[in-house]
Amino acid sequence: MSLRIKAFTLGIVDTNAYLLGDEETRDAVLIDPVDEADTLFQGAQAEGWTIRLILATHAHFDHVLASSPLKALTGAPFALHADAAATLPSMPELGLMFTGRRFPNAAAPDQLLTSESQTIRAGSITLETLYTPGHAPGHLAFYLRNAGVVFSGDALFAGSIGRTDLPGGDQDVLLDSITHQLLPLGDHVHVLSGHGEPTTIGRERRTNPFLQF
Repeated sequence: MSLRIKAFTLGIVDTNAYLLGDEETRDAVLIDPVDEADTLFQGAQAEGWTIRLILATHAHFDHVLASSPLKALTGAPFALHADAAATLPSMPELGLMFTGRRFPNAAAPDQLLTSESQTIRAGSITLETLYTPGHAPGHLAFYLRNAGVVFSGDALFAGSIGRTDLPGGDQDVLLDSITHQLLPLGDHVHVLSGHGEPTTIGRERRTNPFLQF
């Protein structure tokens, strides 16, 4: 198996989406259908990849805006944590609150993930879930073990952590999630987050001001 990752920064708050593609089987997984479904779909098509699964790290609007049209374009199932799914119906109103415009409805999830570590398989691609609440209810990170990459969503950023002033946020819970779920992965692991540039666990352990306990 030969995996490649394509990153896209899209939408009104520059949110990162990631396409994982297997160059041999042409299977692909999309992590965070952030916005601009056509761009994400065409990005997969340009590589000859078929999106087999759409995952969301959490349900904040900037991470799921393209969920419904992308599901329609690909026919792929949409999965996220059950606690995150419970907040999806409020997305149109959240759009009015944060941007002054009403967002479309998010896709209905086809699979609800749990707080226990799970192995997710989509075609030839295997990911592990890591329960990382604190930024948002039901927040998950997705670990691509064989590539040494974790998709941290809005839990951990290069030089920062996710904001905790939104409903369901709790900084103590978030720091506990990072300490017990992400840092133990090892310093060599690459971190691809929901905003900003890539980093590594080792770099954040050494330099992230929020992690200098």
